[in-house]
Amino acid sequence: MKIVRALAALLLVCAAGATGAASASSGASSGASRFCDRDQPLTAAEQDRLLRFAAVLREELAVTEDGVALVSRSGLDLSRFGIRYSHAALAWRSEAGLWSARQLYYACDEGRPRIYDQGLAGFAMGTDDPKLGYVSIVRLPAQAVLALRPALLDTPRVLHLLGAQYSANAYVYGLRYQNCNQWIMEMIAAGWGNLADGGDLRERAQQWLRDAGYAPEPIAVDSRLLMLASYFVPLLHLDDHPDEDRWSMKLKVSVPAAVEAFVRRSFPASERVEICHDERQVVIHRGWTAIADGCTPGEGDVVVPL
Repeated sequence: MKIVRALAALLLVCAAGATGAASASSGASSGASRFCDRDQPLTAAEQDRLLRFAAVLREELAVTEDGVALVSRSGLDLSRFGIRYSHAALAWRSEAGLWSARQLYYACDEGRPRIYDQGLAGFAMGTDDPKLGYVSIVRLPAQAVLALRPALLDTPRVLHLLGAQYSANAYVYGLRYQNCNQWIMEMIAAGWGNLADGGDLRERAQQWLRDAGYAPEPIAVDSRLLMLASYFVPLLHLDDHPDEDRWSMKLKVSVPAAVEAFVRRSFPASERVEICHDERQVVIHRGWTAIADGCTPGEGDVVVPL
């Protein structure tokens, strides 16, 4: 089982058994649920640490003037592939001032993808390693929020953008499957492109992204064995990827880093805050440079003892 999880770790980025708000129907393999389970339940100390980490996240979002931000968190360990963040969501503030993370999850209990509004504590606690976790916040300028928020809160458009089938490593410009970060990108396209609702909304959103130059850096798969993971991991597929990408073992998949890069290029005034925790402290790092591995504070970083 450990070998299977190691193989699946490359691209199993959106699976969870969370509960939430808006829903949509879709088919998926019920056998995938075993890949969604946490190896060990959180201890009381780990829960307390993650709740305090979530409180820092909430404080950072509280100073966000506009009502939408891009948030990403570390999940499964993807450092082998140079990936820190695996799962992105669009955080939005209600009229009552409460923040929720709207996102696509593969609902393990139901065997299908769903759209969920999740509290910030639940979002922060979705990390695979309770001893070391990272969250990134990208604050959007007013003009970006003004264009995106109506689409994000329009339930018909939100659900029309939900793919019928889930694949953790969905091809960025394929319509057969979808992963969590690709839903974010298509949601951004619907908002910034002012795309009307309709059954072909995903297709039009992807065309808008092509026209806007969205081209995520390919993920280099360094092992043929990893490429075979799709044969025994129900949430991984390769049949939607172009032949040349499979042969070169370089897969074009939406990951949070690609989403952030597109947002920054589209709206250079966007601001980024990175927050991490280990077992001793929370570190708050501002700017587009990456915080040091191991949650090591650098010059100018804010340290909050745990």
